[in-house]
Amino acid sequence: MNATTNISLEDYVKTEPAIGRLAGLDFGTKTIGVSISDTMQTISSGLETIKRTKFKNDAARLLEIIEEHEIKALVIGLPLNMDGTEGPRVQSTKAFARNLANVTSLPLIFWDERMSTQAAERALLEADSSRKRRKEVIDKMAATYILQGALDRLAAL
Repeated sequence: MNATTNISLEDYVKTEPAIGRLAGLDFGTKTIGVSISDTMQTISSGLETIKRTKFKNDAARLLEIIEEHEIKALVIGLPLNMDGTEGPRVQSTKAFARNLANVTSLPLIFWDERMSTQAAERALLEADSSRKRRKEVIDKMAATYILQGALDRLAAL
């Protein structure tokens, strides 16, 4: 299948219609946060947190989500260091994306996710969520922030 794993939002908007759902992914070492957009690609909503096991299982669940929600592209959070450099987490995210490109032909769009988890954590603290509840939803909320940032950029293009 082998999709281009590093298509930019600018290239995506040139080749794809601005209609249909996108999914946002926040890869962690133990979980994958998943969010989806509305069909008009304006609002991101948290969908679920996948507990990571092995790639085959993780990819199978993602493919189910893609099919169920008719996803047109995946926006993958890229965990750059604060100075913009790439660290080990970026390398593992890119490796996961390369493997994912072998099982789906969807465009894979990397999006700078710096501060998304902190923003999600702040929002949950402001909502007075319990520590247990924050732990349960933080990854899908981070995915929501990642996807919303990309959607806002798409709207400006």
